[in-house]
Amino acid sequence: MNANTGPGIEVADLPLILALTRERTLARAAERLDVDLSTVFRRLNALEARLRVRLFDRSARGYQLTEAGQRAASAAERVETELHALDREITGRDQQLSGVLRITASETLSYAVLPRLFAVFRAAHPRIQLVLSIDNRMLDLSRREADVALRVQRPADPALFGRRLTAIAWAFYGPADGRGSLRREGRAFNFAKHAVIGWDEPALVIASEWVARHVPADRITFRSNSLINQLQGVSAGIGIALLPCYLADQDPGVRRISGVLPDLTSELWIVTHQDLKHTARIRTFLGVVGDAIVAERRRFEGAL
Repeated sequence: MNANTGPGIEVADLPLILALTRERTLARAAERLDVDLSTVFRRLNALEARLRVRLFDRSARGYQLTEAGQRAASAAERVETELHALDREITGRDQQLSGVLRITASETLSYAVLPRLFAVFRAAHPRIQLVLSIDNRMLDLSRREADVALRVQRPADPALFGRRLTAIAWAFYGPADGRGSLRREGRAFNFAKHAVIGWDEPALVIASEWVARHVPADRITFRSNSLINQLQGVSAGIGIALLPCYLADQDPGVRRISGVLPDLTSELWIVTHQDLKHTARIRTFLGVVGDAIVAERRRFEGAL
């Protein structure tokens, strides 16, 4: 017997409905579902034929929910929420130091900090498989897009549990073989003698907004949406860049040419869902990796 959310709609149809609702195109829905485009097209047509009702209107703006589609999508979201809650409840009772642990973190943390800490953790707990999603966006922990997140802000959702690990300092860096420093004139930096590396589009990284607000556009001679690439650009002599100290201070190809910018200091938090914080592998990871970062907080705070 199939579990139904309504006449003709089966639980197996829900991921398709949700993917098209959220992505609005067949191609992006297919990518989310990890199937090919023709499969999504065929399954949607079969579902609408079975229901004898159109769930999505096709237009130049993509796939838009019809009134019937809105009811189906609402039902699908309710079922999805309940399944995620059940999954968290069951996982939260798991006291085995084994299984898969999904972590999400930024590009810079994943490059400069986490590999070494993961190696230490894996040596102590070899039955836990770590899966890292490198993403500057905040993945949804309630939907189990990740089990643990390293984030640069305090969690606002009361359903999440977080621990503050350290402050994160930022400063300007130039090539290691360069001369001079970036001087302040009053409360502003003087960029007249420097080519600056900026961002190619607004980003979630706080430095992006700071550079756009304070650096004259004609001083930005190279743009990149990757802090790792900006670091490499500084080392190659393309220009100076505003970088997190924990990333740049360890690179022999660059040197700090300004003081720490106090108005750019952020915080690093390790976060999980309240339902999962007592799961053995998650609790252990929060402790081992969290404590290791706290022990290195002077590096994150920009102490030389």
